[in-house]
Amino acid sequence: MTTLKPAKGLLLIAEPAITGDLSFNRSVVLIADHTKSGSIGFILNKELDFTLRDLLPEIKGNFKVYNGGPVEQDNLYFIHKVPDLIPDSIEIASGIYWGGNFEVVKGLINENLISANEIKFFLGYSGWDCEQLNEELNAHSWIVAENHDHKDILNRKPRTFWKDKMMQLGGNYMIWSNAPENPSYN
Repeated sequence: MTTLKPAKGLLLIAEPAITGDLSFNRSVVLIADHTKSGSIGFILNKELDFTLRDLLPEIKGNFKVYNGGPVEQDNLYFIHKVPDLIPDSIEIASGIYWGGNFEVVKGLINENLISANEIKFFLGYSGWDCEQLNEELNAHSWIVAENHDHKDILNRKPRTFWKDKMMQLGGNYMIWSNAPENPSYN
């Protein structure tokens, strides 16, 4: 398997582990930014038990909210694929964008002009300082992978996303794809 270096638009896939960090266990993270000073990403497959309307009662839509990571979990972030509708968006890669004018987003939601397959919301983000991610990669905590799903990344089923990535990696990773998340259930 080719070893990729982290870059904007790539995925970080949590290495299989029996014990470990509850924040990132079985996570798939989209790298939204990667520079010499650090990296930022969003966990794509950790759905929370509430909707955007639970956080912002003025929102008319029932958009799901995801745990983006352990940093700044009191802040709301979003990625989307409609930069023509949302000013000030920053392209991550291949038609996936981060942020933009949130007042416009609220209006688009309330007017039913944007759907859940076009935007995804997160509480918090995943962040690493300049050497932290490299240290975690050297400790085999993550696999860096191409984002072949860029057109459908917002529509992946969160419950099977990590397992699907394990299957794509093949080899010994296929064994882990069927292991229970909690080994004591085995």
